[in-house]
Amino acid sequence: MERDTSSTPAAPPTLRERKRAEARARTVDVALALFRERGYEDVTVNDICAAADIAPRTFFRYFPGKEDVLLEPVRTMAERVTAFVDAAPADEDDATVVRDAMRDLGAHTLADGGRVLGALTVVSRTDVLRSSPALLMAGRERVLADHLAGRAGDGRTADWRTRLLVARTVAGFRVWLDEVRLERVADPLALLDEMLAAAAAAQD
Repeated sequence: MERDTSSTPAAPPTLRERKRAEARARTVDVALALFRERGYEDVTVNDICAAADIAPRTFFRYFPGKEDVLLEPVRTMAERVTAFVDAAPADEDDATVVRDAMRDLGAHTLADGGRVLGALTVVSRTDVLRSSPALLMAGRERVLADHLAGRAGDGRTADWRTRLLVARTVAGFRVWLDEVRLERVADPLALLDEMLAAAAAAQD
């Protein structure tokens, strides 16, 4: 299900903002290619800057450090899901909203040029990254659950039922990402629908 994720029309980005976004995206793509080719730990910020043809000071305007380049696709995913949930009608049930948010994210992941899947491949090959707090999903699930609960506009935070709903749905999405990353899926979105349905059935 597609949904406009903005409650009010946003002003179109300026030329400067578009160029900055394009440069950030290009830097991420270059960094991910280097990480896959050489290994995360054997790539320096200077290597990324040289390959992306940017100065180190420009790099650090975009990202605090090397790990943040790798996290950029994850950050973008989190922002997209949160925006989707925030735009959902207050009277739509939580299970439908979180399912549709993950479905939207799945379609976006398949269309983003491989950034998310590339980042996950790097993480899977790098011991030092697997336990990084920034890459763990528990905190993000809590934030998403609070946004889901907050749609009523009464300041309510998520109870355990909402958190469990989000955790199960996000877990299904993570398993789907692994299957897609390992290229074991003929019809990725059909499999995602099946996994999200299974997660919803487990909640009942």
